[in-house]
Amino acid sequence: MTCSKADKDSVSLAAECLKGGGIAILPTDTVYGISGIADLPGRERMLRTAERIYAMKGRPESKPLIRLIAEPDDIFLYTDDNIPPEVLCRWPGAVTLIVGVRPEFSALWKSDTIAFRCPGDSWLRAVIKECGAPVYSTSVNRSGKDALGTEHEIIAEFGDEADLFVTDGDKTRAVPSTLVRLEDGAVRVLRQGPVRF
Repeated sequence: MTCSKADKDSVSLAAECLKGGGIAILPTDTVYGISGIADLPGRERMLRTAERIYAMKGRPESKPLIRLIAEPDDIFLYTDDNIPPEVLCRWPGAVTLIVGVRPEFSALWKSDTIAFRCPGDSWLRAVIKECGAPVYSTSVNRSGKDALGTEHEIIAEFGDEADLFVTDGDKTRAVPSTLVRLEDGAVRVLRQGPVRF
């Protein structure tokens, strides 16, 4: 199924797809992303959206997926790390932050560290908020290939595998988010994107 981000019911359509365990290709403030609702304690293994995303991309499960959150302060639901104001003040925005996660999430998500982002797009944040959980996001491509930026390419490659594609024009000049990690209280840039530290 395909709809336009401009459609008045696009937020509810996207949220319903994700909450039902579907996989959606969604526009972000950077590139298009393959998304699914993230597992939370108490309902893990019910939807298995991460497994579907890994299979679609041919991506090894040893590479954790980014979690998108609706509000900057939502990060503190998952981590006890001390996040410097210079990082937090850049959210919402194109910054992805790797943090240590609490034990209950570490066990569930099979990693001690997870990357989070509060996207700068208000439409996407509304979808995440309606889901009531973080949303997985990863670039639209097969593992090892370049990210796809045009609607035509995405439909041709993933149209039969995604349950929903929310279109928002071509994003051929989009740049992935800046990826950072905290090391001894300092910010280390792992991938330079549109936001500079």
